[in-house]
Amino acid sequence: MTVNHRYPSLPAFIKAGLYAFLLFFSLSSLSLAASAENVKDVKFSHQTVLDLAKKLATEPYKLPKQAPISLTRLDAETYQKIRFQQHAAIWGNSPSPFSIQLFAPGFLYKNLVNIDIVESGKSVPINVTESSFKVPNPGIAKALAQVGKYAGFRLHYPLNNSQDKNEFIIFQGASYFRAVSKGQLYGISARGLAIDVAEPKGEEHPTFTHFWIERPGREQKAIVVHALLNSKSVTGAYRFGIYPDDPTHMDVKVTLFPRVDIPHIGLAPLTSMFLHGGMVPSKSTDYRPEVHNSQALAITTGNNEHLWRPLNNPSSLQISGFMDEHTKGFGLIQRDRQFVNYQDLEAHYELRPSLWVEPIEDWGKGQVQLFEIPSNADSNDNIVAYWRPEGGLKKGQTFSYNYRLIWLNDINPMPGKTKIVRSAKGQPSEDGNRVMIIDFSHISVEQLKRLSINASSNHGKIVKTKLIANPNIDGARVFLTFNPENADVAELRLQLMNKNTPISETWLYRWIKPSLFTGE
Repeated sequence: MTVNHRYPSLPAFIKAGLYAFLLFFSLSSLSLAASAENVKDVKFSHQTVLDLAKKLATEPYKLPKQAPISLTRLDAETYQKIRFQQHAAIWGNSPSPFSIQLFAPGFLYKNLVNIDIVESGKSVPINVTESSFKVPNPGIAKALAQVGKYAGFRLHYPLNNSQDKNEFIIFQGASYFRAVSKGQLYGISARGLAIDVAEPKGEEHPTFTHFWIERPGREQKAIVVHALLNSKSVTGAYRFGIYPDDPTHMDVKVTLFPRVDIPHIGLAPLTSMFLHGGMVPSKSTDYRPEVHNSQALAITTGNNEHLWRPLNNPSSLQISGFMDEHTKGFGLIQRDRQFVNYQDLEAHYELRPSLWVEPIEDWGKGQVQLFEIPSNADSNDNIVAYWRPEGGLKKGQTFSYNYRLIWLNDINPMPGKTKIVRSAKGQPSEDGNRVMIIDFSHISVEQLKRLSINASSNHGKIVKTKLIANPNIDGARVFLTFNPENADVAELRLQLMNKNTPISETWLYRWIKPSLFTGE
């Protein structure tokens, strides 16, 4: 399927410090003050967010308040020079293992966000002063103080060692957030919600407009963040239980209040980047063999089949749907952890996290949808995946669901069984055949004798398959020869079997006619 409009660029996260706010406190009790005004404490619980979202859904939608043009017209270089005064980090010198730093509005980050601190069941808003930032010029400081709000925040925790509080999660831009586990670097992002992705009428971008961050005790190793989501079609109340660890995970509790019927909605959306590698050669000269934050979509279906779908960077938008019921989980996975396969001394793609979505309760019928968007730059997030529930959402009907996000290195879908470690393909032969290889880990030579290959295609013809030992990975390699015949598109499927029992992940691949796909 191809749409005629250009898919909008997804927000990019800027590495440099872009933060807001100055905070004064004592070690015994946190005192929030950013101006001469006295701010009154407000009673707070998650029910507060539910009540706000429910009430908001009955009112006409209003666009989020935005930063003035003096801030939004800043270029990237100037915006990166706005640096949070790190000595003012919230809880920075307190016994709490967590601390908060804030992002300034401006440049791409136009929407203004409210952020409150919650202590002893009461919330207090965080405000901004002219001394909250180190800025390129006094005019920017004055503009930020007049605005008095933020574009998002980041949390710090002694993740990699006990001496330093390391940044490990960012909430910034629409409903985007991303996190890392011990030893990882930022890569893939998650979102609160996706609506009408790749629809001809254009995508709707729900926004987190208000956050409440609970102060954890000095012995706590987790932190709770609440968020209010708002958009033209829906409002939502979110509760994030965040556990920085190895791996970091988040328990997400969501209640949505639809303003209208929403047939196309995506739950637990993931957003990543795939430029080239594996089955997709580089479209231009590039010294890096592979460039991607994620290399494959993985799914554990309701009947416990483990799917592995290498990602593409096609010449036209590709949409894939994987129908399922009682799904066990899905994710965008960065399995290859060897620097030699990336050769990027700055990006270090081998350190980017995988992200796995695990429903906490039954999500019923629906499908995992995958969107692969053409891209010529590693700065573009061109991969989207999420769960699309059957029937969508109905106006006025509250919809609740829970799930876990795990920011891991790799999944181990079949304990004690083999998994796919590499896919690649060769040039077409004169007879029109295509040869593809799939490498499987942890298969002994003795075991190899008992295995068979189950391969199929919905179009074209599987000419032959061959299975040989691959001692370099202590595993095996499959050669798959495929002739598309007159097909424009074909869906290939392959699995290793021991008699009638699968012993590997199921490898999936969408072959596209070269006239439709320039990567071959």
